[in-house]
Amino acid sequence: MVVLDDSKECLNAMRFAAMRAANSGGGVTILSVISPDEFNHWIGVSDIMREEARERIEVHFEVFAKWMRDRKNIEPELVIREGEVVSEILAQIQSDPEIGVLVLGAGLDKKGPGPLVTQMSKNAGTLPIPVTIVPGSLTKEQLELIT
Repeated sequence: MVVLDDSKECLNAMRFAAMRAANSGGGVTILSVISPDEFNHWIGVSDIMREEARERIEVHFEVFAKWMRDRKNIEPELVIREGEVVSEILAQIQSDPEIGVLVLGAGLDKKGPGPLVTQMSKNAGTLPIPVTIVPGSLTKEQLELIT
């Protein structure tokens, strides 16, 4: 499973997940989480905003899915959940026994690898699956070599 978000490091995580799946005969589940903070408006407005968020996610997903299909012969699955990101990642892992590894991209920021990697690292010891953290500095060629 790999997390789809708006971060730059998401690209390398997607590439790694697809390459690993193609080389190991596995699949790719792409999880995107919509934060409930985005919908603190009136009910009608929040419903419209929720639908727009889902549409943006589906468009973003389709870019990665097309690459995975065309280049790696992988048909990814999209899962959209609503809630706090870490809680929803953990819930998805618990609910889907076919998920064998969580792939996250690490940012290049001097402040650290990014909030998601930092938060998930705190949970790594209690997860039922390994976490792979993909450095944002790796090139496509380097990713090919390690997958």
